Amino acid sequence: MSEDTQPAARWRVPPAQTAVKAVAAAALTALALASLDDPQFVLLAGVAAVGAAVLAARDVLAPVRLEADADGLTAVRGYARRERLAWQRVVAVRVDERRRLFSRTMLLEIETADDLVMLSRFDLGADVRDVAETLTALRDRATTP
Repeated sequence: MSEDTQPAARWRVPPAQTAVKAVAAAALTALALASLDDPQFVLLAGVAAVGAAVLAARDVLAPVRLEADADGLTAVRGYARRERLAWQRVVAVRVDERRRLFSRTMLLEIETADDLVMLSRFDLGADVRDVAETLTALRDRATTP
């Protein structure tokens, strides 16, 4: 995406979700400090606090997880690295839906010849089916002559 081009669509982590992770990290830290006489609990609460803080920091460092324009899309990979994919590299955009017991999981899958980008509604702040439709429409417009 050039600097003067705005993305046609952008999806980001909801700010409330980041706030919940930060509050959880603070609460777990407080629990660990309040239980200094129990080393096992301090270890468990400390590890959980660090984990929640790392996830909250990722949301702050890379809040926009996916953006797309007429030339392609940019997705966050790994912790906070952004990767640009031209539409010609995108083999398929689909929704993977899995049902287990009483839960249902839906992931947006963006497939290239050698890789797979998977994002959930928690990454996108939107229904993955709607995001897939938007990406498919953008890709179809870009690849049709």
